[in-house]
Amino acid sequence: MQERVQKLVNIGKMLPLMEEFYTIQGEGFHKGTAAYFIRIGGCDVGCHWCDVKESWNADLHPPTDTDLIVSNALKYSDVIVVTGGEPLTWDMTLLTEGLKSKGAKTHIETSGAYPLTGIWDWICLSPKKIKLPQQEIYEKADELKCIIYNNNDFVFAEEQASEVSENCVLYLQPEWSVREKIIPLIVDYVMKNPKWKVSLQTHKYLNIP
Repeated sequence: MQERVQKLVNIGKMLPLMEEFYTIQGEGFHKGTAAYFIRIGGCDVGCHWCDVKESWNADLHPPTDTDLIVSNALKYSDVIVVTGGEPLTWDMTLLTEGLKSKGAKTHIETSGAYPLTGIWDWICLSPKKIKLPQQEIYEKADELKCIIYNNNDFVFAEEQASEVSENCVLYLQPEWSVREKIIPLIVDYVMKNPKWKVSLQTHKYLNIP
């Protein structure tokens, strides 16, 4: 990457844009609602079951002017979901300032592994064992979404739930590749522990992005 471009990426004036699309939010608290998704490349958390591994290498995704990303998003929706990869790898300040200045609602989906930047109306924290969230993000998370791949993940989920505020909405979501085995376990767990809710990747059932 050219030095000039790298400097712009470092300050959030440009971002490695993997893809952007208008669709229906499939997961968590806002499932079923229309939103515009901005997927930012770059992630070193490295979950073995990640379904967007192609997002990991930021160098594969072209640095794109943040003002252009804002302009494109606002053509479709005033609800903007920033995801990745791990979007907090980069400084989200300018992106969210641009969106908020036009009246958009800003949502982020993050592992919380990096310091929180940007102005957010909704923070969905999806913590990973490999790289735990920053304390500040625990305190500000609106939604905790724990992915369940095996029985040990229920223990991890409870550990993470103890870190967030009492107003944070708690979700357990089956990892897609083992959903048939895991869904009955989640259903049973939520019925025994009703502070949790079930989240499903409904966009995959709907066959949409």
